[in-house]
Amino acid sequence: MDLTALFKMTYGLYVVSAEAEGQKAGCIINTATQVTAEPPRMMVAVHKDNVTTEVIQRAGAFTVTALDMTADMPYIGNFGFRTSAGYDKFEKYGCETSAVGSPYSPEHVCAVYACKLIDTVDVGTHYLFIGDVVDAQKLSDEEPLTYSYYHSTLKGKTPPKASSYQG
Repeated sequence: MDLTALFKMTYGLYVVSAEAEGQKAGCIINTATQVTAEPPRMMVAVHKDNVTTEVIQRAGAFTVTALDMTADMPYIGNFGFRTSAGYDKFEKYGCETSAVGSPYSPEHVCAVYACKLIDTVDVGTHYLFIGDVVDAQKLSDEEPLTYSYYHSTLKGKTPPKASSYQG
């Protein structure tokens, strides 16, 4: 089997975030998608070991931001290569609050989706969090950042907790 065939699947880059009991958490993901139109629902895949996972579960909600082409490696590193345990990822890039009470950074973002958690599916290393989209906003006209661009142009690496990681 040629697992590199999976690299041909298209992805974007997103930050998924939540806040529960005063704890903010967020992380970069590449697996977020609309799953239904009526009602509007989204699904995100988050590694079980991420602090964000536990905060989403406690909050019962999450917010997804679609990164745009202005996102650079320091921004991606801030949200993707640091843990939310003891570090405020939102301090450096600004923090807004979504309709479900989740923090999000509006910088380098073309859209934001606020979701109420309705189901969680265990898929091994990750949970799929499925949410009703209660609010969605277009924040800029910038093009979304693709995972392909992240790898080919920004020379980004795939961290071990990413759903597309191959050791």
